[in-house]
Amino acid sequence: MNEFLLSLLLTGALSTGPTLPFWMTANQFGLMPEHSGALALVQAGTQYDPAKDFQWKWGASLAANLDKGPTADFNLMVDELYASLKWRAISLDLGMRHDPLDFYGAAATLGSLSTTGGHLIASGNARSMPGYMLRLDPVPVPFTGKHVWLYGAFGDFKTLDKRYVQGALVHRTQLFVKVSVSRLDFDFGIDHYAIWAGQNPKADMPVTFENYLRVITARHASASGTWSDRHNVIGDQGGGELFRLSWRGDGWRTVLQHDIPYSDGSGLAFQNFPDGVNTLGFSFDRKDRWVSDVVYEFQYTRWQSGPFNPMPSNHSGNYIIGGGDNYFNNDEYRSGWTYYGRPIGNPLFFPAGTRKGTWNGKEVVLGVENNRVRAHHLGVSGRLFKKTPYKLMLTYSQNYGIYKRPYAGKTAWNKEWGTVEETPLQQMSGAFLGEVPLKNITLTYGLYADRGSVLPDAFGFSLGLRYELGH
Repeated sequence: MNEFLLSLLLTGALSTGPTLPFWMTANQFGLMPEHSGALALVQAGTQYDPAKDFQWKWGASLAANLDKGPTADFNLMVDELYASLKWRAISLDLGMRHDPLDFYGAAATLGSLSTTGGHLIASGNARSMPGYMLRLDPVPVPFTGKHVWLYGAFGDFKTLDKRYVQGALVHRTQLFVKVSVSRLDFDFGIDHYAIWAGQNPKADMPVTFENYLRVITARHASASGTWSDRHNVIGDQGGGELFRLSWRGDGWRTVLQHDIPYSDGSGLAFQNFPDGVNTLGFSFDRKDRWVSDVVYEFQYTRWQSGPFNPMPSNHSGNYIIGGGDNYFNNDEYRSGWTYYGRPIGNPLFFPAGTRKGTWNGKEVVLGVENNRVRAHHLGVSGRLFKKTPYKLMLTYSQNYGIYKRPYAGKTAWNKEWGTVEETPLQQMSGAFLGEVPLKNITLTYGLYADRGSVLPDAFGFSLGLRYELGH
């Protein structure tokens, strides 16, 4: 049967700084206020009934936050609103729904232990877009003895926020292969996005079937397209290439993952190596341990196929197209891979206006100001006294801005790699949050801190109550 679930959450948030600390707002689906304030969240819905081949479910999540910033705003938001149908391995989501994430710890309600949720392109950092997503669960490839599996997704969405190209459309394609041998799984594939159409201040891209076909096949624009779309791919296209190795032990599991961003052909051809998010995760099946899950991540995105575009070939001395990949940014779709001002993917790619303190999620944001990062991250989860779940997040990053606009020091753009001593800005962000189950409700709490040269130094505290029906 379709069990009905209901959750009510009330949370207060305080900060000693001008804004809430990083991990207080990052990967919170864009729901938390930007400054000290409060959040109310109501979630309702049903789950699939696995006893049936044809299944259905629905979900609705409404949020309201009070932002005690300079203008004391009260914001109402639709977080999720969807209906889903499933037949065997095929499912269809209609509406607004969160992207699935990985690397959860002792309690899913505390969020992922990873900086990206295990998915560089969609980390849960921004609000959900309306649209549809057709999904394929892993299905075995014939004649492989169930050692090779295929899975993926295909969908289209519409932006509703204020952005440089108003009303832009978004296409997503995911295609993955799983190779499974005994206890070992190897997953690899691509998560591709394309931003297109909308009201461009310079030249609109018409919504036609021909343009749509060019978008989903990542081709050049026709003769009527802009210069950039004719010489590159149509619209703003990018994504991530995922490689994941998993081993299932007796009562435990470990994962090694390399998630590579790309924004052009040079990235797709791995010319941007060693850029990527490298994740090592370990988890026990039993979560009633002091430490049940540990995630370590190393991010490096400084290379971006090199500081030239075109860039010199290592072999012939000729020049090839590539370099300065500028992840999450685009010259025509200048809001880039952001939604309501927040990066849709990696939250360590800070949006434009972050360092100066001018960023505002309600206004037009022109992409990200920092996508050249070297960062170390540790996530730990378990149950205190084997009963109350907690999550610890510690992130240290060196931030270089972007090639053409470094945060500090000299630019490496159009300079031979290694000839410029670049100057990064250091940033440290931490969080410790948890839950205390009471008789009919759960007490939630969190301690947060930022110290560094990009974000304001701040200490934050949150306290809330959650009521659940149906668990």
